[in-house]
Amino acid sequence: MKHPILRHSRYVVGFVVLLLSAFASADLLVVKQRFETVNFKTFNGETIKQVAVGWESYGKLNAQKDNVILVTHYFSANSHAAGKYTKDDLQAGYWDALIGPGKAIDTNKFYVISVDSLANLGVHNPNVITTGPASINPDTGKEYGLDFPVVTIRDFVEVQKLVLESLGINKLHAVIGASMGSMQAIDWATAYPDWVPRMISVIGSGQSDAWATVLLERWAIPIRLDPNWRNGDYYTHTPPTEGLIAALMFITQDALTPKAFNQIGMTKEVNHHALQTEPLHSINGSYSIVNWLRERAETRAKLFDANHLLYLIRASQLFIAGHGENLAEGLKKIKAKSLFLPSSNDLLLMPYLSQEANQQLIDMGKDSHLEELSGDSGHLNGVIGISQKAQEIKEFIEK
Repeated sequence: MKHPILRHSRYVVGFVVLLLSAFASADLLVVKQRFETVNFKTFNGETIKQVAVGWESYGKLNAQKDNVILVTHYFSANSHAAGKYTKDDLQAGYWDALIGPGKAIDTNKFYVISVDSLANLGVHNPNVITTGPASINPDTGKEYGLDFPVVTIRDFVEVQKLVLESLGINKLHAVIGASMGSMQAIDWATAYPDWVPRMISVIGSGQSDAWATVLLERWAIPIRLDPNWRNGDYYTHTPPTEGLIAALMFITQDALTPKAFNQIGMTKEVNHHALQTEPLHSINGSYSIVNWLRERAETRAKLFDANHLLYLIRASQLFIAGHGENLAEGLKKIKAKSLFLPSSNDLLLMPYLSQEANQQLIDMGKDSHLEELSGDSGHLNGVIGISQKAQEIKEFIEK
């Protein structure tokens, strides 16, 4: 008797297509490119004399240069959205399940591009190119530290626009981003409405309200309290590693859910229970689940910079789509059809932030739609669980 999948030829065809797609994506190798500009004017009126950022692309730019999809990355990510640098890389870009030949964002059809943010968190990652507080100030020959201008989501957008224009691109097919990337995506639609016919906001928001602002500030507190922070002037001294690790522990917890943490706690490796021996007998004793969280943070901290984290926090706190007096003022400028994909159990950028922006767009008579992501991973449903909305994303960008 035939296997159920093989009873109908259409399933066989679909299965073959899936296999071919998998083999094609395995060959998606990418190269980090470098973009430089001078005298970049920030949103708050200051000047960065020299700016360098990295960027990556997937697929081929067509002759009309109108098949461009911009992917704007999340808080702790960079422009490595898909593919690998070498075949031996252990991990592909964070949205590799979404981007590639035959995938939802089909690189056989579209030219997909992503750009490292200013003050990118992974400044010590050899595959990241960024300008921020850890960069050398050409006026002093030393690291900027807190002399680096405060930057905003709008500044990230402006740098991306310069990269695109350097390639002769003057319009997008779509822009899509997750979390901090969603802020950039919707701000693109408000700042340059004629550039953006389609906008997708994943686990995002239209603005950082009072709750989100204070939550983000909690990530900054451990760094500021670390005596090694030295008001940002630590580049020739011991860095504020403990403060950075503590901040990253908070970030990881906020990005997940209680259910996800409890599932981790029940694993054989962690084996969390209330009356663990070390915490029972010493106030300095640490729980296994806390050790697990700290170990993850320690690994990530090796590639990150504390000041850069503070600057990304501030950029996120300052965010309001359109960068004007109120959200409605920004949203009314949007011409794009919009798709919001919040996570139903997101504890970081809660679903109401997307719902508010979506409803205001609908009330203005604009083309906007919202669907929720599900899963146990909270905010991270928008990264590791994005495949569940692959078909919706594909249909949205191809219409």
